[in-house]
Amino acid sequence: MRRGPPPENSGIEDFDDRPSKSARKREVEALQDLGAALVELTEGELKTIPLDDELADAIAIARRIKDFSGKRRQLQFIGKLMRKLDTDAIVAAYQDLTHGQQQRNEHFHQLEHLRDRLLTEGVDAMPAVLESYPNADRQHLRQLILAAKKEREANQPPAAARKLFKYLRELSEQ
Repeated sequence: MRRGPPPENSGIEDFDDRPSKSARKREVEALQDLGAALVELTEGELKTIPLDDELADAIAIARRIKDFSGKRRQLQFIGKLMRKLDTDAIVAAYQDLTHGQQQRNEHFHQLEHLRDRLLTEGVDAMPAVLESYPNADRQHLRQLILAAKKEREANQPPAAARKLFKYLRELSEQ
């Protein structure tokens, strides 16, 4: 028996440019995971994703299915449909959507942190707000801070703190 590399014209083709079975399997699973993520989106979010009619119908059906096995089969079907499509636009739109949500959450947390700082430090923390938001009404801001501190000391519901947060959010949106 001969060992070593096959002769030049032995009929064995070069398969290096073809993806491995594992790589193809990972791609299929990634598409199925993307399909599952699309099923979990709200109607408004889903409208921002460019879907063809057949895929949109399959996603709508998957949303109605409550049985675990049936839903799993429907998700596999969605993955199969996605294999036939060019999913670059779908992936890009989904990433834009999720990235935008992360940015909104981070912005929300920054505003909460700023509000908490104003509540703990009081009027002394106003320069930080005025530096970030120069068009803020100083007097209105000061009144909200003092009212919120008074509520906190009297153990009342945080109505003024909510108004302060709402005002900070309005300032950030301008």
